[in-house]
Amino acid sequence: MKNIILASGSPRRRELLTLGGVDFTVKTADTDETVSPDLAPDETVKILSKRKALAVAELCPDSIVIGADTVVAVDDKILGKPKDRDEAFAMLSSLSGRSHFVYTGVFITDGEKKVSFCEKTEVEFYELTESEIESYIATGDCFDKAGGYGIQTNGCTLVKRINGDYFNVVGLPLAETVRKLKTFE
Repeated sequence: MKNIILASGSPRRRELLTLGGVDFTVKTADTDETVSPDLAPDETVKILSKRKALAVAELCPDSIVIGADTVVAVDDKILGKPKDRDEAFAMLSSLSGRSHFVYTGVFITDGEKKVSFCEKTEVEFYELTESEIESYIATGDCFDKAGGYGIQTNGCTLVKRINGDYFNVVGLPLAETVRKLKTFE
């Protein structure tokens, strides 16, 4: 099999691929992450994962490249990574006591073959008090994560239940990704 490259700097995606037994290296390339705000969340992550993968595939044409992008959406509005404490508070407040969706788009290519898919997982939060939100923000965990929380860290205490792939919420639908990679053998 060709070398596998993860076109993502995400430490969570690296951990997940390692957990899945994938032998890979990491290489990123600057890509334009601007998309139309009118796009649905699933289309957004598909486009961005494709851009990331193709940018690295151009640099490494003899490799299998995996691109991925994850967003959190509530009422079809995408929540990015909070820029500051106020934005984190607003995001977490908007998720309090209700369900939202996490979408991850994955694009895999070896230069000839191209595979694209999107995973969608429903996440329900407990009703959160202002104090609980402030305490979570104080950990600093919210600032580098879409939607302002990480399910694999302290953010797990905010989550009442999920319906779907847990690893998708972390940042990569692992089982599906590993299965798709096997089609490149």
